[in-house]
Amino acid sequence: MNFLTLDLNLLRVFDAVMIEQNLTRAADKLAMTQPAVSNALKRLRHSLGDELLIRTAYGVKPTPRAETLWPAIRLALSNLEAAIAPTSFDVSKAQATFRMAMADATAALWMPTLVRAIESDAPGLNARMVPLTTREPRPMLIRGDIDIAVGFFPGVVAQLAGGQNASSSPIRHERLYSGHYVCVMRKGHPLADKDLALDDYCSANHLLVSFSGRAHGLVDEALAHMGRERRILLTVNQFFTGGKVVANSDLLTVLPRHLIESTGMTDALIWKELPFDLPDVHIDMLWHERDGRNPAHKWLRDNLITMTQSNLITSVGHDVQLDT
Repeated sequence: MNFLTLDLNLLRVFDAVMIEQNLTRAADKLAMTQPAVSNALKRLRHSLGDELLIRTAYGVKPTPRAETLWPAIRLALSNLEAAIAPTSFDVSKAQATFRMAMADATAALWMPTLVRAIESDAPGLNARMVPLTTREPRPMLIRGDIDIAVGFFPGVVAQLAGGQNASSSPIRHERLYSGHYVCVMRKGHPLADKDLALDDYCSANHLLVSFSGRAHGLVDEALAHMGRERRILLTVNQFFTGGKVVANSDLLTVLPRHLIESTGMTDALIWKELPFDLPDVHIDMLWHERDGRNPAHKWLRDNLITMTQSNLITSVGHDVQLDT
């Protein structure tokens, strides 16, 4: 391929199709006909020597080469647009839909405030919640399945903060806050009226909130280092379900302190400090660099930061350290 002879308009078409993952929607966005989009992709395939996009029953699927090329193309087009046609942003007139992935408890903490902000300031914005079922949301962000992820992603953030290939990653992140884990039980539990001892903790039956259903977590790793273990009688994949079960049984669970309120069972639950140390729980916001300059996306990110401050100060006071 000779770059000097490449029609750069083809990159705009490629970018639109990668965003929409659908030729018809991309054609509408570009004010082109679908045959014209198909023809442009055909020319780009010929120039680059790769299929780039493969038709599926639900739209198109990018090839590995397309996924490698897209971040650089998206960033270059965004920079050109900002330099050539800068525009003022009026959030009250913005039209966009954002797909957000977070756990049920995190959504319960944020969504009421976000909805109020949208209703009052940005009536043209919509939010679509996607279940968070993994600690590795980067593939979802890269594919464009979601626009933002909020949660506890220790491995991902460690890599992005300075691990291998961190500088080349298209994923951006910002820490929202740091809190700590506590042991949660029902009021009137046999262990409720005394300090929680390690022997009593290990002898009890436990509930683990696990997105994957895997009956092993951070607590079990800490106990293993001390030569101890616990019995996980039940795993659930929602914090609300976990709170409901613990409030009506003798199971113990471990939750981030700030998420207890979101179980909806605060009147029936108490919490105690754990009889061993666990690392703090860090909640981070992740997004793809292609959205970095999108003013509506930035409005959303800024509001999540603001909501973190207001919601968590109200909910748990000094138990949470805000990262602002």
